[in-house]
Amino acid sequence: MPTVIQLDRSPSTVITGENGAGKSTILDALTFGLFGKPFRKINKPQLMNTINDKDLVVDIEFSIGKTEYLVKRGMKPYYFEIYKNGKMLDQPGSVREYQLQLENQILKLIVILGNASFTPFMQLSTRDRREVIEDLLDIQIFSTMNTLLRDRVSDNKRSLSEVSYSIDLIQEKIEVQEQYLKKVKNDAVKQINDLKDEIGGYRDSHESAGSLYSTLTAEVDTLLQSISSKNKVEKKSRKVDDLLSKLKDKSAKATKRVNFYEKNDNCPTCEQVIDLELKHQKIKKTADVLDKTKTAISELNDECSALNEEMHRINNVQHQIQDAQNKIRDCNTQMELYSKTISSLEGKIEEVKSQDSVDSDSESKLSSMNSDLNTYKDKKKVLVESREVYEIANAMLKDGGIKSKIIKQYVPIINKLVNKYLSALDFFVNFELDEEFNEVIKSRHRDEFSYASFSEGEKTRIDIALLLTWRAIAKLKNSTNTNLLILDEVFDNSLDLTGTDELTKLLNDMSDTNVFIITHTKGDVLTDKFRSQIRFEKVKSFSRIAP
Repeated sequence: MPTVIQLDRSPSTVITGENGAGKSTILDALTFGLFGKPFRKINKPQLMNTINDKDLVVDIEFSIGKTEYLVKRGMKPYYFEIYKNGKMLDQPGSVREYQLQLENQILKLIVILGNASFTPFMQLSTRDRREVIEDLLDIQIFSTMNTLLRDRVSDNKRSLSEVSYSIDLIQEKIEVQEQYLKKVKNDAVKQINDLKDEIGGYRDSHESAGSLYSTLTAEVDTLLQSISSKNKVEKKSRKVDDLLSKLKDKSAKATKRVNFYEKNDNCPTCEQVIDLELKHQKIKKTADVLDKTKTAISELNDECSALNEEMHRINNVQHQIQDAQNKIRDCNTQMELYSKTISSLEGKIEEVKSQDSVDSDSESKLSSMNSDLNTYKDKKKVLVESREVYEIANAMLKDGGIKSKIIKQYVPIINKLVNKYLSALDFFVNFELDEEFNEVIKSRHRDEFSYASFSEGEKTRIDIALLLTWRAIAKLKNSTNTNLLILDEVFDNSLDLTGTDELTKLLNDMSDTNVFIITHTKGDVLTDKFRSQIRFEKVKSFSRIAP
């Protein structure tokens, strides 16, 4: 048979029973049903009854306003279901999301206090005290935000470092590329200038050769004009030579005839005696011809010498013309060579200039680098701005920031409530917590005490006053009706009868609250002080509510 407990049947209920009867099982059942884990510090499988070792089932029914909820959870077999007004809510992809939906959207807040897991607030470290208050005031979100912020700051720092490294790297590449392009351009300019200088030299040489060509051509023209009579001279020389040859032949014949008459008295042909007078006449006549011929020969020789001198001059001029023409041919060859060389050098200049198109890839690469650099600089600017925002957020999310301001507002309220509950518990001291949650406790005579200096009963009063204060603060802060309070063996500690009576009054005076007190030592004392009682007993290793 299942164990059924109606949590709202009475404003105050005392739960009694012997040790091991299953009184505290209600806490394990509630925390397992609602949170999927035991209340005590045990492993979840230890919740299973060792007799049947299966079919662990917890059903919790509750209402929020007019909405009815049912939470069903079990082990062996495992299941977890949430019903709203009789209809099961859609289960998300993971149990964790389903659990968060139950805790954050439905339950809001449940307070359970037991000796098994309760550590008094005053026995916590300052750090743990702060965590309790932050959780209570629902400002732990700032700690979570601060943790997330640290991650973002770390990511921002890493990203900023990476972007800065990328910027430095790209700037180095740009510098190398710019130096390369500058060197290429400077080399091209120098090469073009050198080629132009070389072309200028060849053009000067070409101009000099052209000038020499013009000079030589004019000289040849002048020389040719100076020997324009060459043909006439040659023709006349040939005539003079021919006439001279004839005159020499005539002279030779005349000399032979004179010699014949002078040496011969008889005709060799007819052997007749040559007449002396005739002989003298022939000799005289032939001598006259011979004289005239010699005179003519002499004149022709003079004329021939003059013609020879003229021909010699002409020949010298012709040699000069030949030399000039050879030089002209050389000039032509040189000018053609200079023109070809100039054309070749001009082609090289065009090749060098055409390297601009080849270097356009380098220019494009440089432009791409500059674009990447600007992109990284924009990223860095955004990251730097984010870093500044994170620094401001970090200052706000630190303990001395927003949380400190919120806590500062609640510290006076906390101190007021603690002292109120201490007075109600018949413990008249002035209890104050500062903003760092260090306590200052003063007696009526203003003597200062510490928590450790009090007796165990007085410590218990302080702990209970703080517990009730936290409950009141939670209700105030969250506007939540914390209508269930379970105290496990809280009355079984060092509280004396007066403290027990005062605490009982406080609990009974709580409105809109269902209080459950679990005890095993003060059942007789507390039974009459609460409106209802539940007694657990163990039968055949199974816990049940006693009839």
